Amino acid sequence: MGVTGPPGPVMDRDEVDRALARLGAEHEAIETSLLALQDHAGRRLLEGAELTGTTKERWATTEASITLLWAYFDAYTDAFHAAQSIRSRRRWSNREDLVELTELLRGESVTVAGSTTATANAPTLTGSSSKLSHQFSLSALVDEMNDLYATSLDMVVTSDAVWSALPARIDLLAAELQRTRQLAHSVGVRPGEHPAGDDLERITTTLTELRERVISDPLAFWIRAQGSSAPGGGRPDTTVYDREARALEEVRREIDAVLTVRQDAEARLVKLRDVLSRADRTLAEARTARGEVLAKIAATEVPVVSGPPTVLQEQLSTAAEYRRHAQWHRLSPLLESLEQKAEDELLRARESLTAVTQPLAVRAELRGRLDAYKAKVARHGLAEDPFLIERYDAARRMLWSAPCDLRVAEQAVLRYQHAAAEQLSTPRPPPQGGPEDQRGPGA
Repeated sequence: MGVTGPPGPVMDRDEVDRALARLGAEHEAIETSLLALQDHAGRRLLEGAELTGTTKERWATTEASITLLWAYFDAYTDAFHAAQSIRSRRRWSNREDLVELTELLRGESVTVAGSTTATANAPTLTGSSSKLSHQFSLSALVDEMNDLYATSLDMVVTSDAVWSALPARIDLLAAELQRTRQLAHSVGVRPGEHPAGDDLERITTTLTELRERVISDPLAFWIRAQGSSAPGGGRPDTTVYDREARALEEVRREIDAVLTVRQDAEARLVKLRDVLSRADRTLAEARTARGEVLAKIAATEVPVVSGPPTVLQEQLSTAAEYRRHAQWHRLSPLLESLEQKAEDELLRARESLTAVTQPLAVRAELRGRLDAYKAKVARHGLAEDPFLIERYDAARRMLWSAPCDLRVAEQAVLRYQHAAAEQLSTPRPPPQGGPEDQRGPGA
């Protein structure tokens, strides 16, 4: 939308023709803009919507502005056509025509009835609509229409941008939410029974309320760009939508974890039973070994072996019930806890067996050491040494008797080792040979 020249001296014919050409282009541009605003999808939606809040207040003002825009445009059109009519009276306009055209084109020649602005209830350059009429120059009227058009277009474009962006995205998220709820229901994730089920209910309520608010008050969800004066400068506020989308994604991950439990539940339960069975067998072996140790080893402390914890078996039965009744959301945390406890129980059983059989291991080590030294003595030709035989027999009687006193037996083994070491370190004379041995080679 252009602006005509300022008032001044009487215009000549060339100035009048140039001014009328500008007015014609300007009139066409204004009419095109107003028709586009009239047909704008956002304006039609605003007319048919049940608005609330800020949008309702601003739309009331915008409707009045659009009504006033058309009133101003009609007055502008009348003035333009009047100027065209005067100019078309004769090919060469005389001074009276030029004076009249100058007043029409540059003076405050356009009259708008005060009742028009009062009925429209829209802001005007005059600041008040209580007068019977208002006088405008064509340039002032164009400025007024430009201001009204910019504010009206901003309202329409902003509302349309919010409606184009948010409801469609909310509907897509709501469809995903519905699929997630069906999936959650199939694995037992329901409101009041699982936190994820409660989250789904909250997200559903929030999205429903959000969509209603967006439809009725789109301007409440618009963030204006800093420093921008162009109509529609800014973006839709998606803060609430983005938060609920993230919450739904977290719920979906939770349900995926439950689905994984459903797929692997049987294999994990079988593995749990196997681990607990191995722990029970290890504890049974430890109890048997303890009886053997108490019978064969004397003067030693043998730790007591506790029985298998019944609580783990009870929890395992509970897990099997959860699987049988498809309560996957309860089975998931229980399986994780049981798997850790079962591994701890197996480790405890192995440690008990090791602690119980330690005296037998010590006796076996002493027996091995005694036989190793006996073999070493035999390799050095001392197998028949009566002192070593006596020491060996004493240690062997202690190690192979029941119950065996490990402390006394260890001392006997040490005495045999020391005696063998002394004998092995003592030099021995070479054996004396007979007459035949002294004849030398070739004798």
